[in-house]
Amino acid sequence: MHNGESKVKTGTEIRELFLGFFKERGHTVVPSSSLIPDDPSVLLTTAGMQQFKRYYTGELDALKDFGSKNTASVQKCFRTSDIDAVGDESHLTFFEMLGNFSFGDYGKEKAIQYAYDFITGKDWINLDIHHVSVFAGDSEIPPDEESEKIWKSLGIKNIDKAGREDNFWGPTGAEGPCGPTTEVYVKSSTGSVEVWNIVFNEYRQRDGKLEKLKIPGVDTGMGLERLAMVAQETPTIFETDLFNSIFSSIIPIIGDKPVEKIRIIADHLRAAVFLVADGIEPSNMERGYVLRRIIRRAMLAHYRFIGAGLNPEFYRDPAQEIINLYSREKQYENLKNKKDLILTTIGKETQRFSKSIEMGLKFFEKHIFARRKEEGKPFAIASQNYTLSGKEIFDLHQNYGFQIELTREIAKEKGFLLDEDGFRKELEKHQKISRAGVEKKFGGHGLVLDTGELKAGDKKELEYVTRLHTATHLLQWALRKTLGETVRQMGSDITVQRLRFDFSFDRKLTDGELHAVEKLINEQIEKNLPVSFKEMTKEEALREGALAFFRGKYPNTVKVYSISSESSGGVISQELCGGPHVSSTRDIGTFKITKEESVGEGVRRIRAIVS
Repeated sequence: MHNGESKVKTGTEIRELFLGFFKERGHTVVPSSSLIPDDPSVLLTTAGMQQFKRYYTGELDALKDFGSKNTASVQKCFRTSDIDAVGDESHLTFFEMLGNFSFGDYGKEKAIQYAYDFITGKDWINLDIHHVSVFAGDSEIPPDEESEKIWKSLGIKNIDKAGREDNFWGPTGAEGPCGPTTEVYVKSSTGSVEVWNIVFNEYRQRDGKLEKLKIPGVDTGMGLERLAMVAQETPTIFETDLFNSIFSSIIPIIGDKPVEKIRIIADHLRAAVFLVADGIEPSNMERGYVLRRIIRRAMLAHYRFIGAGLNPEFYRDPAQEIINLYSREKQYENLKNKKDLILTTIGKETQRFSKSIEMGLKFFEKHIFARRKEEGKPFAIASQNYTLSGKEIFDLHQNYGFQIELTREIAKEKGFLLDEDGFRKELEKHQKISRAGVEKKFGGHGLVLDTGELKAGDKKELEYVTRLHTATHLLQWALRKTLGETVRQMGSDITVQRLRFDFSFDRKLTDGELHAVEKLINEQIEKNLPVSFKEMTKEEALREGALAFFRGKYPNTVKVYSISSESSGGVISQELCGGPHVSSTRDIGTFKITKEESVGEGVRRIRAIVS
């Protein structure tokens, strides 16, 4: 199968080989970004290119930020699209993506040559290419004849052609870079396996239309787990060294069969470890709901039958093994510092779910099992003719957190049927009511204010978020004064409930530091300092010392908001900002920090309110 002598390569070796290969060829190695993306249109980081989107669109300058127009990374990724397929031989939610990227430097010829050299080179992965695929073209985009010609020049004769569904990638989110792809399939013990997707970002999708990119480039993605499977000659990804020790920690808990459940636990707990490490907590909303769902799915996979109960401590040994395994890698060594946080967070959720199940089973006993007894028939005998209604399934889901998987397991164990179509209708009805509630909250005509960072639905809400917005400027000032001027804003989000402010810092703040920050802010509020702005060019603003915390481009003419204090020697806060703001600090009210937490490597988050 291999060119030359076969040599099994570990996951660690593959990561190092990949990054080393591209570093030798002028690529800057960039660390993995957080699983929490900075793109608001995407829930989680799903691809290696997400942290580079703005370099393709021209909003950011790769040469300035990385010292090169070419980068390479090993990116943590999470996709929910395959969650129901996890348990088979190849699907995962969490995975690592090897990628090389070029922002206006090289194109198809170099990208394909690099792929060929890395895959087949005896000093690299040392595998045989079985076949490749290229974009066949359609009514809107011409066929990729250039890639076909390049592959043929390298001796690859087996070339498939496919349309948009298979050989066109992107964008991630609602808009962004996209383009035709060429995919690389290598020989394996099971036939051929696709390992590498090479995207030629030639277009940008915006407002449902394709336009040519200002900076065409290359974006590639190769799943580490799948490449390890081929390199190590294992029949599935779960038999590679990336999973061996994790499986060994799970088998003592549930036995060695069924293997599908072991795979679910391994994948979902691995994903949970990394999601928690990046600052996500279980909840009923968005990212928190994804984390809650995978923890509960893992918990369901470990049990034998409902009557035996669910052990809320089942996760501990596997999670500890995952932390130990990955913290040996340089890019993930900080996991060991977050061990207590990870185990505590997962443990709280398993305890919560265990209690929900207990309450849900009482619901069964009271409303369903009892009904059969009233009919004078033992449930175990008569239940085969009983169907749990969509409304009953929904009540279990809504009130007790029973995912449909759990209800199916109970039904299977007790021998009754489920009206799953009825459940879906109930769920859709509930979602429709929820959407209507949101529309009613905002008057049914959209938002009074929606800058992306601030949202308000009426005059009262606009007044509150404006107070919070000015408070974030004081928060930046107070953090830099307390922790040092290396603190940089990494993002913010303001709602009618609270402000959320992300900033660069490498450790948890002490209670004393949080108190000092809060005190500094409230002192400036009490002084009733004026808040004003001037319009000037971006260059003038920066020369005057105004802070601009984001690498993205600002317009040529900007607003600079200042908070001034004569007793503190003039301006204490001066930032490029679009507003809106209060006219004086006393309008903010009393500032209160409600939470401080981690959201990723070297990034902290503060939540706060004003009253």
